Amino acid sequence: MSFSGASDSRNFGLVLKVALFATGCAGIVAEFVLSTLATYLLGNAIIQWTIVMSLMLFAMGVGSRVSRFFHTRLLDAFVAIEFGLSILCAVSAILAYTLAPFVEHYDLIIYAEAFAIGVLIGLEIPLATRMNEAYEVLRVNISGVMEKDYYGALAGGLLFAFFALPNLGLTYTPIVLGSINFLVASVILWRFFYLLERRKALVSAFGATLTILVLLGVLAEPVMTYGEQRKYVDKIVYARQTAYQKIVITQWKSHYWLYINGQEQFSTYDEERYHEPLVHPAMALSGDPSRVLILGGGDGLALREVLKYPDATAVTLVDLDPAMTDLAASHPILLTINDGAMKDPRVDVVNGDAYRFLEESEDLFGVIIIDLPDPDTVDLMHVYSASFYEMARRHLIRGGVAVTQATSPYFSNKAFRCILKTMAAAGFSVVPYHNQVPTMGEWGWGLGIDADEADPALLKQRLMTTGYDGIETRFLNRDAVVGMLHFGKGVLEPDLMDAVAVNTKITPVLFRYYQEGSWGIY
Repeated sequence: MSFSGASDSRNFGLVLKVALFATGCAGIVAEFVLSTLATYLLGNAIIQWTIVMSLMLFAMGVGSRVSRFFHTRLLDAFVAIEFGLSILCAVSAILAYTLAPFVEHYDLIIYAEAFAIGVLIGLEIPLATRMNEAYEVLRVNISGVMEKDYYGALAGGLLFAFFALPNLGLTYTPIVLGSINFLVASVILWRFFYLLERRKALVSAFGATLTILVLLGVLAEPVMTYGEQRKYVDKIVYARQTAYQKIVITQWKSHYWLYINGQEQFSTYDEERYHEPLVHPAMALSGDPSRVLILGGGDGLALREVLKYPDATAVTLVDLDPAMTDLAASHPILLTINDGAMKDPRVDVVNGDAYRFLEESEDLFGVIIIDLPDPDTVDLMHVYSASFYEMARRHLIRGGVAVTQATSPYFSNKAFRCILKTMAAAGFSVVPYHNQVPTMGEWGWGLGIDADEADPALLKQRLMTTGYDGIETRFLNRDAVVGMLHFGKGVLEPDLMDAVAVNTKITPVLFRYYQEGSWGIY
């Protein structure tokens, strides 16, 4: 390359490194978007993030290898790659999300996009190094090029986690990042136009990329909404991507469904068959239900049931996602469903991790209700571990009761048994029970009291003889509880209980048990 002066030479080096910073920023955010999208569509956050990020790094290696075949027109190639990255980053989420309802193996779409972005990034870095070698010595050249790319990756990660995902969501985050790549490519194109050889082709690429970005900005929301709606049978009335999860509410006639990351949390058609068994047996058995702790349950439905007890004078609800608890406290649909429970003066909402709350809190409770998501990802294993249940037991007063949702004893029998066994290993006398929730299937719970205070047989007898007079319920009564305490063959036999291990943070066997369940065939 022949610059028109020393100033141009210095400016080119600066612009080149800014371009690499932008590429590192946009590229890593695109991969984060794809990892998040893969988690939402496919589940299992740790596996999806591992696959997408590893695939991207591998693809960067492939791109670096391919770069050796570029002998001439390096700046032309660099600008073309920047435009290509701009388009790939911008369309990544929209393309995957739109095609997902129509393609059986839509995971391959996401992985292909991650690979393609990685290849282009891998191509760029060696090309930039070779163009920069004319006026910087090797050690300065390589370190300068690499550091800008890595710094951009850090900036992109912070931008994604703390601003882009919570505020722009999966719809506009990729478009904004693609626009940054486009801006940098445009600066190089027009500022160093005289250095380029295939000017007409690159000007055409400029126009095409600009057109695509404008169209994406205009059409992104309706296209994503269409793709979202194709995932659900019923009409979507609310959808939001938060920093932690995708929240969707759908409506069919007069009933509503809440989904988090595509998984049903409740339906107003039959949610009482889940929330009443979760709450009322524990409240009825507690020696003093005046102080209640709810871990999870950010929708406020378990809280609604707790507040039916006049004796419940102080309730602490701990949920990780502030967007969920804010929604439960403000959205008309959820306010109607949870009877405005989140606004009750007896309630203290804490946004944070349930495990950390138990570690840091010094409070004691008469009832602890654990209403956490199913153990379908490794990152949830710590809140299903023996140490978690042991901390919960230490936060109970004498005569206090803890209860946890324990997934399905039918669809995920090993996971159900593992949760019960883990609670027992933490020092609880545990009584399992179950109920049929038509929209969710057979569901199970584990109710526990300190093993020093009662054995399981006595606890079960107390459950069968406890009444619920004076508490308004839609489903639950003593007869229902008696029925829920009985299981058929092949669920809780001693040899089956012996066949599962205790779940710990170090050895998270529960995740494997859950994955071995039969959810996938339905």
